[in-house]
Amino acid sequence: MEIIRIAELPQQVTPRGVKARTVLDVPYINIMNLTLNPGDEVPSHTTPVDVLFHIIEGEGSVTVGPETAKVKAGEIVVSPAGIPHALNADAGTIFSVLVMKIPNPKGKAK
Repeated sequence: MEIIRIAELPQQVTPRGVKARTVLDVPYINIMNLTLNPGDEVPSHTTPVDVLFHIIEGEGSVTVGPETAKVKAGEIVVSPAGIPHALNADAGTIFSVLVMKIPNPKGKAK
């Protein structure tokens, strides 16, 4: 059995300026934990694979295509492959999101 303790994983800053931890990077899935400070955003972009956003802390908004929804801890948003998506943290709250890309667009484990 493997237990991943997300809070103990090393954290880096992404090119989009948010804190990120690599949770799992294997051929069938890539999972990152993004932590956005109040007011931070991940601008709209597309990925070639399906993406799930599992909100684990805080509140914010997720945009998928033309739709934007307010979300909070415990909710999951589905973003189909090739559809633009974005994240925005609400003012006054940390917004922590597990971003799961299925399958891993890199296609191989690190």
